[in-house]
Amino acid sequence: MNRIAFIGGGNMATALIAGMIRHGAQPGGIAVAEPRAEALHELSREYGVATYTDNLDAAEGASILVLAVKPQMLAEVCRHLRPAVQKYRPLVISIAAGIRIHQIERWLDAALPVVRCMPNTPAMFGAGATALYANARVSAPQRAEAQHVLDAAGLTVWVPEEEQLDTVTALSGSGPAYFFLMVEALENAAFSQGLSRETARALAAQTAFGAGRMLVESGETAAALRRKVTSPNGTTQAALDSFRTDHFAEVVARAVDAARRRGVELSEDMESKT
Repeated sequence: MNRIAFIGGGNMATALIAGMIRHGAQPGGIAVAEPRAEALHELSREYGVATYTDNLDAAEGASILVLAVKPQMLAEVCRHLRPAVQKYRPLVISIAAGIRIHQIERWLDAALPVVRCMPNTPAMFGAGATALYANARVSAPQRAEAQHVLDAAGLTVWVPEEEQLDTVTALSGSGPAYFFLMVEALENAAFSQGLSRETARALAAQTAFGAGRMLVESGETAAALRRKVTSPNGTTQAALDSFRTDHFAEVVARAVDAARRRGVELSEDMESKT
């Protein structure tokens, strides 16, 4: 892979850098721009990558540019990067939630190959789930390069339409918080019925971990696995019947749609402000 520059050195960029190096990338081919001196020091010490406080210095000569800053900062960052992108014409990979490709191109003032992607926080443990969308200027080799970067953080899938990333954001982008909420609720329920807080937390977390492994490694659907652990008229059936009575599926559907709609609103807000 050619030189890759990360604009932003936060948790997600760090997760991608760590994963790439685990998979054989050379630190000398990776540059990071980040205003926080402490973060730069840690990136340099831990991974041996080149670090910069100025985005243009990091982007100099890069063939891949990863935009890893907060969405509300992206317009200003892109405008500052215009001289580098117009000179080197890199593949641009954006992990900024909600920001459309046409906005990125307008802020960069250049028609470029752009890949938008939506990773999630388990990427920090190499267990992420990332969906990617490429515009028409992204070549097949560039798609492979983008996927190589994100594969370092976990599962990757491509979607055929950019609008589908709003649903991805609501599903896997925000999704870890839904599972954390479920584990928190299980922990609290068990604690209220007499288990110690420590025991309830450990059992709830390990149950979530084990169920996740079964889903990923068994090759079976969630519905099939659910049926396997549900004995007729047993304890699991009683719990599932209670969930259905309380319209659990409808609650989840409304929550995911609320997250999707909020993602669209955030993008529209950014459009109106820039």
